[in-house]
Amino acid sequence: MATTDIAPAPSGAGTAPTSQVLRHTGRPPGQSGSGVARAIRYTLLLIFGLFVLLPAYVLIVTSLKRSGDVTADTAWSLPTAITGAGWAHAWSQLAPPLLRSLILGIGAATLSSILGSMNGFVFARWRFPMATTVFTLFLFGMFIPYQAVMIPLQGMLLSVEGQVPWFQGIVKLIIVHTIFGIPICTLIFRNYYATAVPKEMLEAARIDGAGMLKTYRSIILPLSMPAFVVTLIWQFTSAWNDFLFALFLTTRQNGPVTYALNELAGGQNPDYPSIMAGVLLASLPTLLVYILLGRYFIGGLMSGSVK
Repeated sequence: MATTDIAPAPSGAGTAPTSQVLRHTGRPPGQSGSGVARAIRYTLLLIFGLFVLLPAYVLIVTSLKRSGDVTADTAWSLPTAITGAGWAHAWSQLAPPLLRSLILGIGAATLSSILGSMNGFVFARWRFPMATTVFTLFLFGMFIPYQAVMIPLQGMLLSVEGQVPWFQGIVKLIIVHTIFGIPICTLIFRNYYATAVPKEMLEAARIDGAGMLKTYRSIILPLSMPAFVVTLIWQFTSAWNDFLFALFLTTRQNGPVTYALNELAGGQNPDYPSIMAGVLLASLPTLLVYILLGRYFIGGLMSGSVK
């Protein structure tokens, strides 16, 4: 019996080949709207970015104006005559407090990070009776509002200041911010050591006869840089931006920049160019920290999130 060979129909009959789609559209099938979606996304991001930067625009243009040129109607307009008088006056008032805030931020961030690292190592890798309870009490310190302890804290520090003359101003703020920063630093380091540091390294150190302090100094501390970056940035920013402790525990002569900025903005006839310039000067250090170290901050947060 004669047979007739019938060629099989090509797959995807009735539709254009992928190569033809790519030739005519420049995009793989199913991605015809990707360009429009990308344009919409970037447009929205641009709008949101401009909205966020509007306060910075007002600060900059106002700081460059003359004091008499600042009114409610001209807040958004560019200065008719650019002057640096506001910046000069703000710098003369804020230069010493800026230095004191720098000492405060570095000192408080360093001390709280070191103590938090030690506590985190103990809670992560060393078991002792009631360890969970003690760690919970540490974390409880994160949720105590500053206002609840301000009056007794001020009384206690004033009594210490009466006996130790140098215990005043920035020194008091460093101690206070260090104490209040220990809980969050302990939590960050404890989670980092529990997930990012292999147990085998600690077991090998224990077999070699290393004690807790030697293990921490020789093995744990060199591996702690990602967590230190997170806590240092976090604590530096918290100490730099604090105003409540500065208002209660310091004076105009020995307080940080936030206290001096409040004094600069006060009065019956405020000098708006100087105020705006002072705000920019006071916010510049923390802004630079996040611009230069922001990617390390995110990397440090994520380094201990997965094992």
